[in-house]
Amino acid sequence: GAQLGTVVSLPLSGLICYYMNWVYVFYIFGALGVLWWFFWMCLVSDTPETHRSISHAEREYILSSLKDQLSTQNSVPWRPMLQSLPLWAIVVAHFSYNWTFYTLLTLLPTYMKEILRFDAQENGFLSALPYFGCWLCIILSGQIADYLREKQNFSTVCVRKCFTLIGMIGPAVFLVAAGFIGCNYALAVAFVTISTTLGGFCTSGYSINHLDIAPSYAGILLGITNSFATIPGMVGPVIAKNLTHN
Repeated sequence: GAQLGTVVSLPLSGLICYYMNWVYVFYIFGALGVLWWFFWMCLVSDTPETHRSISHAEREYILSSLKDQLSTQNSVPWRPMLQSLPLWAIVVAHFSYNWTFYTLLTLLPTYMKEILRFDAQENGFLSALPYFGCWLCIILSGQIADYLREKQNFSTVCVRKCFTLIGMIGPAVFLVAAGFIGCNYALAVAFVTISTTLGGFCTSGYSINHLDIAPSYAGILLGITNSFATIPGMVGPVIAKNLTHN
């Protein structure tokens, strides 16, 4: 969802800036967020039992599928959570991935404009290209991960570690390589696109691992890891700006 939203919003932002004014980017997307809130309140339910439009067969299927995975414990086991090494491993992975994600998200349009000299329209569309690749990779990597686990008998731990490794090392290699190609437009866009695309493997790595280690509390675990993982969104672009004065 985040990647697909970026694919849509970056080109639209470029067009809005070109034909209107940059302030309308915030007005329009803010209004769409409020509009979506009304749909969310009408369509979403807390549990399958309280859903207003789900069929009886689908409700029973979901409940039976989750019966053996969900905990019946009412209180949240905060202490065991915070003492869990697998949870902190996810925190480190999530933090590391988001450093690249947020830095590129905020500074890629600047790189496209000031270094590669693309105009507003080209900037929006080309800045969206890496996230389109990432969106496709997320879908494909999920299918590959399930195939390896279900058909090839790879362990869940092995799949999660391998996909996280690909989603971390691959982007790092191509992002570093992009820094050595100067102003070669085609290679710059290609390397950044490949880098961001390979990051999609992390979704079938550390990202889904919240459900593996604690299905009943996956939402809480994601809240914990994502709280740490938003820190790069604040400090990453600032550090990148200070490192690239020219």
